[in-house]
Amino acid sequence: MPVTRLSGVGPKQAEKLLRLKIKTVQDCLFHLPLRYQDRTRLVAIGDLQVGIEAVCIGQVQTTEVMYRGRRSMVCHISDSTGELRLRFFHFNQSQTAALREGQRIRCFGEIRRGSRCLEIVHPEYQLLGATEVPEVEERLTPIYPITEGLHQLSMRRIADRSIALLREYAVDELLPDAQTYCSLQEALETVHQPGAQVSAQALLEGTHPAVQRLALEELVAHRLSVQRGRVVFQQFTAPAIGGQGDLLKRLLGQLPFSPTGAQQRVIGEIARDLAQSKPMLRLIQGDVGSGKTLVAAAAAALAVDSGYQVSIMAPTEILAEQHLLNFSQWFEPLGVRIAWLKGKLGARQRREALESIASGDCAIAVGTHALFQKEVTFARLGLTIVDEQHRFGVDQRLSLREKGVRGEVVPHQLTMTATPIPRTLSMTAYADLDCSIIDELPPGRQPINTVAISTNRRAEIIERVGAVVASGQQVYWVCTLIEESEVLQARAAEEALQELRDWLPDVSIGLVHGRMSADEKDAAMQQFKEQAVSLLVATTVIEVGVDVPNASLIIIENAERLGLSQLHQLRGRVGRGSVASHCVLLFEAGLSQRARERIAIMRETTDGFQIAEKDLQLRGAGELLGTRQTGSLQFRIADIMRDKTLLDRAGDISDELISGPAQTVDALIDRWLGGDAPEYGNV
Repeated sequence: MPVTRLSGVGPKQAEKLLRLKIKTVQDCLFHLPLRYQDRTRLVAIGDLQVGIEAVCIGQVQTTEVMYRGRRSMVCHISDSTGELRLRFFHFNQSQTAALREGQRIRCFGEIRRGSRCLEIVHPEYQLLGATEVPEVEERLTPIYPITEGLHQLSMRRIADRSIALLREYAVDELLPDAQTYCSLQEALETVHQPGAQVSAQALLEGTHPAVQRLALEELVAHRLSVQRGRVVFQQFTAPAIGGQGDLLKRLLGQLPFSPTGAQQRVIGEIARDLAQSKPMLRLIQGDVGSGKTLVAAAAAALAVDSGYQVSIMAPTEILAEQHLLNFSQWFEPLGVRIAWLKGKLGARQRREALESIASGDCAIAVGTHALFQKEVTFARLGLTIVDEQHRFGVDQRLSLREKGVRGEVVPHQLTMTATPIPRTLSMTAYADLDCSIIDELPPGRQPINTVAISTNRRAEIIERVGAVVASGQQVYWVCTLIEESEVLQARAAEEALQELRDWLPDVSIGLVHGRMSADEKDAAMQQFKEQAVSLLVATTVIEVGVDVPNASLIIIENAERLGLSQLHQLRGRVGRGSVASHCVLLFEAGLSQRARERIAIMRETTDGFQIAEKDLQLRGAGELLGTRQTGSLQFRIADIMRDKTLLDRAGDISDELISGPAQTVDALIDRWLGGDAPEYGNV
């Protein structure tokens, strides 16, 4: 039913509702409250508590207009238990006159701490007669997400009318075994019209059975939206890549080390996937320094040995170039040709790279986003590898996959991330992927000692930098911004560079930041890798992909500004050689509680999965994965951390539904995601 079916909703109101993605009555039902106000009981003034919203009744003692600072009307009321101050910044003369001494008043609002007594700023109020007994609400008052021109009262009326239609027509139960939990109708009625007996706290904390019922269905819908992409993709055929793996044996045989047990296990999982005629969809998770690149190279060796091409895509030129360097060192001695493709290449280099890829002359193509541009054509693409895949949107990964489509045959896909993903998140955001975890660091990796130091001791830190450089080791100095900002008060990279040059005149210092051209960044990084520069001042562009074994110290300024996962990624730039390594988190005085928590966790553990789990608690899924990847992973009522006990159940239900009628899956996804669901098309 269109939303205009509801009485009182005309074209203008429907236009406002459309801004909230509300088109139908069902959309209204699933536009859920953010919180609730409790107007169901009267609270004595003496029992009011700071921070709560409450209804109370009192008698006016005084009302006056005050001119201290901002002009305001202040009304003192009291009952037999205490006194309360009501403050109005917007008022007129008739209001001042009405709030005369002795007038009884019923008011509602958030209780704040005032100078002499508790107060409410701009309360809702109602004047009462001398003996009038005021009515209280029969149920909790829901507060909805709204948009400009749409008021809470209007939204509540629309919700109430939607519930009335729900009782008349009912709503489809789409989950199997619905009798094992409260009905969808009961859950919707409870969250929209909670009676006085319903605990507002249970609703807000998400522990009420009605909230849990809706959260379960929402988690199922999100998981299905991701799984549907897998189902569509696996309708295709992929090249069965088998054989003896001779190229892989030669690749591993030339290395000065043996793969770890974890690397061997993951290589085995990939080999089994590639041998199937079903497209591989596998995600490799590995903490910084765990050796994901070698595993990707092993997968590439298997594909190349079977006569197929491999594409390797990274989100930044620095990271893509790192892969180019590694793959060239490993494969070119074995006679495997590699093409390099990035946004800014000379016309001749670009033409040669495109021709080499199109003719099949090169077996491996390494590059950035440039790999999925229209003019790039592969002769026989059998495997795509995407690094730091959470930095690409679903549509971009699909574009690269399409490069290898030949009729009903598509390439296998391997994705990698150095951002460990908590199980609670991967079960929802990555339900379309098989996950492999490299949970073992290569031998010889040194533990990183992490310390947190106030900027007051900056001079000591700079002296330590000089000593480390004098010993022949290299140092990163990371600034969080390029320019000075009054808001963040973070030091500019250029300013830090100048300061360090003044303190350490004999030290060669380089600079890299996001506003430099790609060529300038590459040149600066190359100098650091070749040890022509001992100290590199950088912004967070060095977060991923830079491998300099001789770097043993990293200083991170304004560490309190960064999230845990980003801090962990930056810390992973050191500890890659045989020398003990250190990470110094420089912070400004006056840390918030959350910043203290983050820094404490960084000092306590180097386990990326523990850190990611805590980061998820502190920041949420959208920030942890990046909004491009999560896109629709914005929940209306579910909370991944709060509802993690529902995830296994949601997984079982979605696994059952995905193999059933498509209309049920479509209806669930549409109910909860609507236009936010990713479009997978036919690939």
